[in-house]
Amino acid sequence: MKNKKAVILLSGGLDSVVSIAAAKEEGINVELALTFNYGQKSAEKELAASKAICNYYEIKQEYIELEWLKSITNTALVSDKSVPEISSDSLENKIITNESMKSVWVPNRNGLFINIAASYADSFGYDYIIIGANKEEASTFSDNSEEFIANINKSIELSTLKDVKVIAPLIKLDKNEIVQKALELNVPLNLVNSCYNNTQKHCGKCESCNRLKRALQNAGANELIKELFL
Repeated sequence: MKNKKAVILLSGGLDSVVSIAAAKEEGINVELALTFNYGQKSAEKELAASKAICNYYEIKQEYIELEWLKSITNTALVSDKSVPEISSDSLENKIITNESMKSVWVPNRNGLFINIAASYADSFGYDYIIIGANKEEASTFSDNSEEFIANINKSIELSTLKDVKVIAPLIKLDKNEIVQKALELNVPLNLVNSCYNNTQKHCGKCESCNRLKRALQNAGANELIKELFL
């Protein structure tokens, strides 16, 4: 993978940020980050976080507006509906997490983002598209799974002239392992935003917040928790 260059899907959340560091560890030059606004509640926070991260890693950033995606999405991430609150104790409850997934699902989001990134890769010669898919979220979000990555690679092989591959450096890791890797690689976790809500800091109530908070607690990163959460 050395001397290869990549475009990354960067929300500014834990997984996408650690994926930058993991890719760089493998010798991949992450040159471009794509950050998307599809009307999500946390859009402003995601943009601020991703900008700070791009500055930290010296990566060029493109901010892509997808207003039409909001118009066909009716879930809590983009509508007036409240984002479900899930306690840390409920994160292993498949019934609860499946209902939470349905409440925040955005139609074909990762598939769409990857295909947009594939257009950039085909035009500008990027070898890889990096996504922060991981084992923990794959348990409820099918577009985080190894099966999804394998199958979308088959599609991109036929839809691009450039030999482009989607890679997910964290695909076999859960959140505990991702945080541990972040600490090992000196990832600036103080810059991340993984929250679904538009609060000043992480709300600490949504599923995404509680997955991050649990992993930080397990790593003993109590000062980071105080800095990141309300």
